[in-house]
Amino acid sequence: MPRATGDPAARLIAELTERGLRVAVAESLTGGLVVAELTSVPGASVVVSGGVVAYDTSVKRSVLGVDAGLLGAVGAVHPEVARQMADRVRTTLAVDGRAADLGIATTGVAGPTGQDGKPPGTVFIGVAFGGDVEAIELALRGSRAEIRTATVHAAIAAALARVGGTSPKSAE
Repeated sequence: MPRATGDPAARLIAELTERGLRVAVAESLTGGLVVAELTSVPGASVVVSGGVVAYDTSVKRSVLGVDAGLLGAVGAVHPEVARQMADRVRTTLAVDGRAADLGIATTGVAGPTGQDGKPPGTVFIGVAFGGDVEAIELALRGSRAEIRTATVHAAIAAALARVGGTSPKSAE
């Protein structure tokens, strides 16, 4: 079992391992960085089902099942898109018919230009755990790399807070 340290990814992996829970991740602007951070922890293979990099908006619909009408109306950078990504990745990456217990999703604008009428740094993190699905809005500043890195850290912290029984402030 991984040792819980000061590292949030290691703490999340340890908590999931101790509780016999699995995690699945759907990423857009982070392009696989959340899964990379989680799988950098020794022992992560016991709890990480995998990840879907849905960088193109159409993949959010075709692979994850995000509502096409929603994507057409509001684009990919929206709290409901993050919620649907987090919720649906759990079944998309089911292992032996068992959906993941925790779903994490990232969608947003890393820059350098805006997307869907949203400026760089607009990010939504989705966290689905049990019957609760929430979206957390971030307004980040910095370079493209800094926005992506901050999103990874925030996503892991949000998931850890949710699994630990506390919940960060949710977006509408």
